[in-house]
Amino acid sequence: MSADTADLTKVDSAVSGLSSSPPQNAIKGHRRASSSAAGVYNITDLEKEGKELEIAKETQKLNWKLNTSPATLDEKDTLKKFLTNPPVKKIDLHFPLGLEVTARNLKGVTIKDALDAIYKQFKKKADDELELPVLAGFEWDKEESWTRLIVHQKKEGAPSGGKKKNKKANNEDE
Repeated sequence: MSADTADLTKVDSAVSGLSSSPPQNAIKGHRRASSSAAGVYNITDLEKEGKELEIAKETQKLNWKLNTSPATLDEKDTLKKFLTNPPVKKIDLHFPLGLEVTARNLKGVTIKDALDAIYKQFKKKADDELELPVLAGFEWDKEESWTRLIVHQKKEGAPSGGKKKNKKANNEDE
């Protein structure tokens, strides 16, 4: 048995010059070119260039509860729109009480990406735990911070809520 193991120790790939990895000249760059879309910016680059951000106005009309899934919203087309113009890869969303979440998408952060990031923080909260449970919109204050949006919340949404179809029908009957 010891003779067998002695033979095996002599056959070592490092000693004989063999390598299991591909040759160095076959390896290209460490990133794929297709992972980020053309026209999508890094927010720090926009800050250096002094380019202003515009936030999609549709976010103010969503009346979305922070602890419900964005998938329950009726406005599916709105969710696909970019949150900012020009589109960015990543943006921080800052809540007035200090909480900060980051929305990321290499092809450009959409409204859905932002809502998903917020929902991830609030999905375990009950309605009565949230003081301001409804999204009112986002604000970009370049004086305070170029790289983040301030999240505005409100007490209640308009009666055109997501899943409350029965309540909506009752309001129309009155």
